[in-house]
Amino acid sequence: MSLNNRYDFILVFDVRDGNPNGDPDAGNLPRLDAESGHGLVTDVSLKRKVRNFVGLVKSETPPFDIYVKEKAVLNQTHEKAYVAIGAAEELKGDKKRKGSGDTVEKARRWMCTNFFDVRTFGAVMSTGVNCGQVRGPVQLTFARSVDPIIAQEHSITRMAVATEAEAEKQQGDNRTMGRKHTVPYGLYVAHGFVSAFLAKQTGFGDADLELFWQALEHMFEHDRSAARGEMATRGLYVFKHESELGNAHAHALFDRLTITRKAEVDVARGFADYAVSLDEADLPDGVTLLRRV
Repeated sequence: MSLNNRYDFILVFDVRDGNPNGDPDAGNLPRLDAESGHGLVTDVSLKRKVRNFVGLVKSETPPFDIYVKEKAVLNQTHEKAYVAIGAAEELKGDKKRKGSGDTVEKARRWMCTNFFDVRTFGAVMSTGVNCGQVRGPVQLTFARSVDPIIAQEHSITRMAVATEAEAEKQQGDNRTMGRKHTVPYGLYVAHGFVSAFLAKQTGFGDADLELFWQALEHMFEHDRSAARGEMATRGLYVFKHESELGNAHAHALFDRLTITRKAEVDVARGFADYAVSLDEADLPDGVTLLRRV
């Protein structure tokens, strides 16, 4: 069933003694705003967790297969689409120039039908075997921490080596040194948007939306690792509009959420150190608040 409503939402999550999103350009240090010191988590990182959750609960089978996944060869997936729509002949020769307008549109629709992340987030599928481009109805911003964060660096040791040469070099001491970066505590806020107009173009429906909400609620529970410490969804506030166009500006709705560190707390080290307030009074006509978490 297709969507007939616009949605705007706020995702609140936290991390304790972990690295929520390492920056490969900075030695995998936690990402941060260099001017303010606030922590950042990219939209790409959050979408990866959603993809992993959906792949886990739906076993990566159509119509909930995942297009962007580990070790995926995307052009092989594009070729599979051409075979499925009966256009295998167009795969012969120079693949970069193949795909008539009608074939590309059919392939694009096939990809949307079979892959959850394509019809949700969109994808550029015009490289190599051309399956077109999809603009996804669900978009997320970077998450930003409420307070500035600090990145702690820890020295760690490994009581083994990988090769005999390393063992000889250590002269009987097999310990090797390493580094680990963590945020002692950070509370992050991200904003998101769901367009009913784009949902109709990709086939994103009510069942997909419900699965997406579930992913945001539970994705950290199934993404545990020593590097990420303890992460949890602390709030998911969804503003549902009566119309497809929307009944209020998203920024005005987002401004209703206020998160402040409690006056008696000098250094936050847990969710209880913050006061979270959402103004539900006098919501704009046609807007309903759904508290998912």
